[in-house]
Amino acid sequence: MDYNIRGENIEVTPALREYVEKKIGKLEKYFNNTPNATVYVNLKVYNDKTAKVEVTIPMPNLVLRAEERKEDMYAAIDTITDKLERQIRKHKTKVNRKFRNDGSVEVFAFEGDEPAVEVVDSEESELEVVRNKRFDLKPMDSEEAILQMNMLGHNFFVYTNAETEATNVVYKRKDGRYGLIEPN
Repeated sequence: MDYNIRGENIEVTPALREYVEKKIGKLEKYFNNTPNATVYVNLKVYNDKTAKVEVTIPMPNLVLRAEERKEDMYAAIDTITDKLERQIRKHKTKVNRKFRNDGSVEVFAFEGDEPAVEVVDSEESELEVVRNKRFDLKPMDSEEAILQMNMLGHNFFVYTNAETEATNVVYKRKDGRYGLIEPN
């Protein structure tokens, strides 16, 4: 794996870089069949001395992403590694179940020496679709979509962009500002 590590309000020392590469490198066992993955790591320290670690690993059909905020940078790195491993296991289990149910040839996004993890009932219920909604997408701009989202009390809103006629999504970010998702 290739690492792109950068720091905000913190110098990325060789010791810190080595710790990140060692911890996240443990996930490399899941990437046997995958082309060389690039790991994007952002380390940030806030004025209140808390540390935030963000890790993004883009894959051909999947993006692994996790973030963690703690008092200690090294503890945040440990926790984020566990989060990413849980994401990988969950995805691998979902893929295994899908191909087992379909009876088709197994194709994994990840490979590892460990057998597939069995899914417990609580995890299955997390992935179950409990409601299906259909509605017409009204052409509008992003400002109108944000107003509609706020009026409905939702944290996201799907609409058709009036200029491009593409389906877009506006969403409310954790920092209270807004984000926009557009297709390529």
